[in-house]
Amino acid sequence: MQKLIILFGVSGSGKSCIGKIISNDLKIKFIEGDDFHSLNNINKMKKNLPLNDSDRKEWLLSLNSELKKEVKKDIVIACSALKEIYRKKLISGVNANIFWFCLKGEFKLINHRLKKRNNHFFKPDLLKSQFDIIEYPDYSNLIDINESPEKIVETIKLKIFK
Repeated sequence: MQKLIILFGVSGSGKSCIGKIISNDLKIKFIEGDDFHSLNNINKMKKNLPLNDSDRKEWLLSLNSELKKEVKKDIVIACSALKEIYRKKLISGVNANIFWFCLKGEFKLINHRLKKRNNHFFKPDLLKSQFDIIEYPDYSNLIDINESPEKIVETIKLKIFK
């Protein structure tokens, strides 16, 4: 059965970085959740306005459609998936062996990362809104982002292939 590795967490937690390394190491497809945002969502975030449940609906449906198209391949996806309702929409009807990894870190560290990041529509001022709504499910593996990317990837691979 297809392996679906879902990296989720607030913006700046390292989802894309870790996802690309896993994709390269395992020779599997990487899906960047940010690439599926509508222009309206991107413009809203550029104006420092947080997305609401309604804004995220079409984005999650687009990602879900992409996952269903790739049903026969192993995939790693980077997607904020902050709330349980978002995670359910993301995987609805997807037949896969799903591995959930929440990249978690302190606000101060992630805010510092966001301030150093250039050319991204998500601005540091929006980070608090994501910390305010994130839900940490019991079924997810919590991954401490204080470790190096290489150590994080090794931890994730050990959990997948145990």
